[in-house]
Amino acid sequence: MRTHLHLLLFLTVCCSPLALAAEGKQPVRFDRDIRPILSNHCFHCHGPDEKSREADLRLDTKDGLFAELASGGHSIVPGKPEESDLYDRVSTDDQGLKMPPADGGKPLNAEQIELLKRWIEEGGEWRGHWAYEPIVRPPVPEVKDPEWQKSPIDRFVMRRLEAEGVPPVGKADSITLLRRLSLDLNGLIPDRELVLEFPDLSSEEAYQRLVTKLLDSPRYGERMAIYWLDLVRYADSCGYHSDVDQNVSPYRDYVINSFNRNLPFDEFTREQIAGDLLPNPTVDQKIATCFNRLNKATEEGGAQEGEYLAKAFADRVRTVSGTWLGATFGCAECHDHKFDPISTRDFYSFGAFFADVTENGVYSPRFRHAPDLTLPTPEETARQTELEGELSKLKEALKSAGEKKLAAVEAAKTNDGMPSETGETKDEKSAEVIEAETQEKELKEAVAKVETEIKNLDDQLLRVLITVPREPREIRILPRGDWLNKTGEIVEPSIPASFVKGEKKEGRLNRLDLVDWLVDRQNPLTARVFVNRMWKLFFGSGLSRNLEDLGFQGESPTHPELLDWLSAEFIESGWDVKHLVTLIVSSRTYQLSSIPATGMPERDPQNRLLSHQSRWRLEAEFLRDNALFVSGLLVEKIGGRSVKPYQPEGYWEFLNFPKRDWVASVGENQYRRGLYTHWQRTFLHPSMLAFDAPSREECTANRPTSNTPKAALALLNDPTFVESARVFAVRTLKEGGSNDRDRLHYAWVSALTREPEGSELTALQQLLDAARSEYTQDEEAGKKLVSVGQSPEATEFAIPELAAWTTISRAILNLHEFTTRN
Repeated sequence: MRTHLHLLLFLTVCCSPLALAAEGKQPVRFDRDIRPILSNHCFHCHGPDEKSREADLRLDTKDGLFAELASGGHSIVPGKPEESDLYDRVSTDDQGLKMPPADGGKPLNAEQIELLKRWIEEGGEWRGHWAYEPIVRPPVPEVKDPEWQKSPIDRFVMRRLEAEGVPPVGKADSITLLRRLSLDLNGLIPDRELVLEFPDLSSEEAYQRLVTKLLDSPRYGERMAIYWLDLVRYADSCGYHSDVDQNVSPYRDYVINSFNRNLPFDEFTREQIAGDLLPNPTVDQKIATCFNRLNKATEEGGAQEGEYLAKAFADRVRTVSGTWLGATFGCAECHDHKFDPISTRDFYSFGAFFADVTENGVYSPRFRHAPDLTLPTPEETARQTELEGELSKLKEALKSAGEKKLAAVEAAKTNDGMPSETGETKDEKSAEVIEAETQEKELKEAVAKVETEIKNLDDQLLRVLITVPREPREIRILPRGDWLNKTGEIVEPSIPASFVKGEKKEGRLNRLDLVDWLVDRQNPLTARVFVNRMWKLFFGSGLSRNLEDLGFQGESPTHPELLDWLSAEFIESGWDVKHLVTLIVSSRTYQLSSIPATGMPERDPQNRLLSHQSRWRLEAEFLRDNALFVSGLLVEKIGGRSVKPYQPEGYWEFLNFPKRDWVASVGENQYRRGLYTHWQRTFLHPSMLAFDAPSREECTANRPTSNTPKAALALLNDPTFVESARVFAVRTLKEGGSNDRDRLHYAWVSALTREPEGSELTALQQLLDAARSEYTQDEEAGKKLVSVGQSPEATEFAIPELAAWTTISRAILNLHEFTTRN
């Protein structure tokens, strides 16, 4: 195993762009080959951070890299490595002169030194960092293969393949394409109706009809929302030590609906960051501003207001910059960024855009995390109106009863205020007074009852945290990020200095100005970041693999012209997300088989050349969704409050302040899509955790993929998967035919979409026979298996038979082919 890992590492390195350049297969490029070396080895001491800069030497700018040194020499002399001080210092054997120094730096290896030398020899051409350069639509290249000339995407990909001498594989078959598209665009495998409707995707017309159908499905918005919710760290709890619930689910539904109605991405951005500042914002636009309130929050009694406002401030800067700019602004909270042109001033002036957001540092556990917006249903609104009308009448009647009581009491007195009758002491009041008091008491009870009902109804109403603007707070630079240090300079909102082009706008900027810059045609990052992440959704990896960081520490794109062409197209289409998705999935590159050609796993182990499609394990939510879908249990209802699937007892044992229990949802809410699962930040649902879903405490652009025993155990034993298997077994027995072979065929095709091979049916038959024997001998174990979950038990089938078919269902739902997007 270790030998294989070493071989894979060797091949990965040897097939990297740097290695190809080092072998002389292509010219050395500064942005692709040289800047990463300088960034990793030199920028810490000779980069943007003025405070840590040594010898007043900058290597991160063109002026700094080619400037005359104090010694009279130059770091780089184009064409002359022997006269270039930088080359001399990294290649010398003199440890007193060698850079980086052995006691604190990372020395360059021989390959990197040789690459630096070649770059200087080839003329030392400087190129700005690819992600910071203006987006200019490049010309679409010409290619030889006529089948690859229809789509600009394909022509960019084929030009690279032709240059490398690598032929692409053929197209995937229709069934594979149908399953791939259905999973990629809807998150669910195709059902039998879709398979029958699209049996052949060889024609472009049929393929485009399928794409349109899947994009028009409400499932599309649910599929796309997951990616966005990871970025904005959407969760149903507020994090920190108590991790109490917060009212945010309507924001999730806003995201789903925005993707479904194809809200242009610039408007999507504007509504979330500054919807409250729009003239007469709609309810949807107000809900969108929940984005600004998705940071973690605390109710801890001893917490300091200023400390947690500073935490929320920094979190918001990291999230906005990470989501829209693919930038690591968080590295500049305590000092200037070590690698990218982002200063500490930039960090705090960027965060100052949000200084007008009404929020607390510490919230009271007795009150909601205001401000929020109430979202009653029409029925609830009608009931509220009815109750308020009833209450108004009762209060009016109570007022009248009080006046009547007072009149009755007064009537029992003489003009001098004495009782009108004398004689023996009497306890009885006059009949009029008693009647008035009785009526008043009854009315007070009725008022209290209605007020209680109004309060109970109000407590049950759906709410969502929103942004309400206030007078902006004073924002200071916090030296070394210390919230107690008030000596830092006061800053106002501004765009990071290195990105400002032209004249600055006068007056104080607000969040609308921030959005205008984010979606400005001249902003080099926003479109590239979004397009790169969209590419990852459909190919498993971005054109630049580091989705979180497009800065100097990121990775150059494998097809930079393609990324720029798509980014320009995205902007010029009006930020049309469905247009971008259609372009990508309609390309021949997308439709390729995922089976690599002979030799390509060794030559290009990460498929950076795109000679074939990729395959990967489904995301946590989609694994759950498809198990429920195949069984027929999935409830396809869009939106609503978050739900609670089965969870191991005691999992919340250490969730305190206050103690609480996880109460599993009942009825249809138990069978909703994984997207709607209650997201507890500090105690993420274990099934989600097993398949690498993030806690959403921070902006997450790329979920990792791990293979651990707990993932296999979750698929086998999580009640959702076991219940899905047993209900799938019932469905197979009822709909699959009258004999084993027909039923095995039915189960296989239902889950995997394709026809089974004879050997696969034979293996399933052997498993079925063994399971029948096992559960015939141990019927109690079979009974336990077929009673998992809330769905009714199928009493029309003998327990050993149903348990055996449940075993078949579990086996199929655990197959690599079922859990993988191919």
